[in-house]
Amino acid sequence: MGRLAGQTVFITGASSGIGASQFAAENSNLILTARRADRLDALRSELLAAHPSIKVHTAALDVTKRDHVFEVVRSLPEDLQAVDVLVNNAGLVIGLDHLVDVKPEHVDTMFETNVKGLLHVTQAILPGMKERNKGHVINVGSIAGKQAYQGGSIYCATKHAVEAMTRALTQELIPTNIRVTLVTPGLVETEFSVVRFQGDKNKADGVYKGLEPLTGDDIAEIIVFTASRPPHVQIRICRGDMCVVTHHRFGVFACAVNDVVVFPSAQSSAWHVHRE
Repeated sequence: MGRLAGQTVFITGASSGIGASQFAAENSNLILTARRADRLDALRSELLAAHPSIKVHTAALDVTKRDHVFEVVRSLPEDLQAVDVLVNNAGLVIGLDHLVDVKPEHVDTMFETNVKGLLHVTQAILPGMKERNKGHVINVGSIAGKQAYQGGSIYCATKHAVEAMTRALTQELIPTNIRVTLVTPGLVETEFSVVRFQGDKNKADGVYKGLEPLTGDDIAEIIVFTASRPPHVQIRICRGDMCVVTHHRFGVFACAVNDVVVFPSAQSSAWHVHRE
């Protein structure tokens, strides 16, 4: 059995499928949350059919509603209340409007979901990790949190905030055995662009035209890999491009954040994409 067997993993935005099946394959118990309860129920049935020995709990969750987040966490089944791994995956983007044209309601939705939603869930679960002096917080960021681009001002701002919050949390948890990781994807073909263009599938498909983007499974494999390292090890990216493995407690001074950046082969930055 692997290191993640029997561990409890709490995933937000789980209806996208990122992480659920990969953690299930590691015999982890799952708490799957998202706004679309019907998708969660279907995913739960699929996972239990493939992995009957694990436990899977689902909960409809809107991360923007703080009181609801805390209630969902308080109401977890007794045997799943000790969360070992938190995957903050919920996030979205709306449109490609220039800063001067971004609608106030779109600004609110992106900040409420990407920033405050991540904060609400982390604040609800982290105290239990601190009490047990054990756990791993994995935040799914974006290359937009490192490199801003035109038409993405507000989304980029929210993902810069996620990176800043992750950096601060890493430093705040130095005295503990709790690990923190930021996974920073480039182009990933999920429903992300469909949401960005408010259901326009043709526009969404155009984002990935002429290249092979990353998939949700690619990101999930990296998330599971970082979570499955020995308790004293974290994967770190330092100074933008140097990949090293360091000791969780004593190597922290070498790097500001535990940050995994992942691109498809045809992408080298937020702006540099080769299309056939």
